[in-house]
Amino acid sequence: MTEDANLVIEIESLCDKLGQAKEAITKRFIGQERVVDLTLSALLCGGHGLLIGLPGLGKTRLVDTLSTVMGLNGNRVQFTPDLMPADILGSEVLEKAKGGAREFRFVPGPIFCQLLMADEINRASPRTQSALLQAMQEKNVTVAGADRPLDAPFHVLATQNPIEQEGTYPLPEAQLDRFLVQIDVPYPTRDTEKDILLATTGVAEEEAHQVFSAEELIAAQTLLRRIPVGENVVEMILDLVRTFRPGDPSASEAVRESVAWGPGPRAAQALMMTVRAQALLHGRLAPSPQDVIDMAAPVLSHRMALTFVARARGETVGDLIRETLAGMDGIGAAA
Repeated sequence: MTEDANLVIEIESLCDKLGQAKEAITKRFIGQERVVDLTLSALLCGGHGLLIGLPGLGKTRLVDTLSTVMGLNGNRVQFTPDLMPADILGSEVLEKAKGGAREFRFVPGPIFCQLLMADEINRASPRTQSALLQAMQEKNVTVAGADRPLDAPFHVLATQNPIEQEGTYPLPEAQLDRFLVQIDVPYPTRDTEKDILLATTGVAEEEAHQVFSAEELIAAQTLLRRIPVGENVVEMILDLVRTFRPGDPSASEAVRESVAWGPGPRAAQALMMTVRAQALLHGRLAPSPQDVIDMAAPVLSHRMALTFVARARGETVGDLIRETLAGMDGIGAAA
């Protein structure tokens, strides 16, 4: 059997397993298939996700269910203004040994897990937020001068309330860029909300069950990088990312007038990975241009900022992305 044939068999097997995982998650996180797809994409790519939504929309329930279904050891940290870096990373404590000597012992913090939920991450001070920077990028932390590796795989799913701004600290651009995708969690539709009511107010609720193990998720992340990407998709990714840089010759007049700073190379890398994940989640062997369109807003929204004048005019990053996609030779008409 050829290597290509083996790859096809591995991809098809993974697609089936991902279908089982999605089914298990959507039984508890009802009617939000798009949110589930994006969150699973972040895990499949070995990245992190930023969940944006109002309280009570099920973000915590989603992360808890993901932890069980994907077989990951999960922890949750509620970010508050008085939270300190040591509360996340851990610290050294002085103890008395059996012989009477005193020695330091490291007590690991909640970051030593495989899936960390950082709840309301923008409520913590910049000093505490920065405790996650090294962990998210390098998958290890430095405490008391010693490098300590984190469990593999390691993922952060952070939540943020888009309305409440009093007493919050907006995430700096460097930290936003480390989130693979921004996942907007909308209100459910009327029919979905009815299903939620019926499913969650009875005597028993649907229980999550494990589909993946941590080792299987790592293998899936490796397989994802082997999925071929067509030249047309690669060129579309490059065109899309570069067109949002106001100083680039390909940028439109609207981008030059409205964008203060655009996405960097990490955005192109994120698109390259997430379009493969979307193909897997929809049972396809390779990504398509439509996958680039579908992933444009989740990957680019938090990696660019509008000028003060554009914000004063009431413009949003989402509107600009949709308008730009619609103008790319008609390619974005379906977005």
